[in-house]
Amino acid sequence: MYLHLGNDYIINERDIVGIFDLEKSSVSKNTKDYLSEATKQKRVINCTLELPKSFIVTLDRDLTERVYISQLACSTLKKRSVR
Repeated sequence: MYLHLGNDYIINERDIVGIFDLEKSSVSKNTKDYLSEATKQKRVINCTLELPKSFIVTLDRDLTERVYISQLACSTLKKRSVR
């Protein structure tokens, strides 16, 4: 199945490693460092022009890791998910 992240961005649910609340998890230095490094490596895809609320880490079949920034809350993404 697929998960709609907002603004025409859709990902395969099988590729999802985790869905994280941006406000709660960005308090950690490790998370800040991870997101900063992902940005430097151009692995971050911004799905919104609005205030971001979550980020989704994916790993696709060719082992490419991506981070999607979404305006949708984790609870909303969970409701949209089939799991």
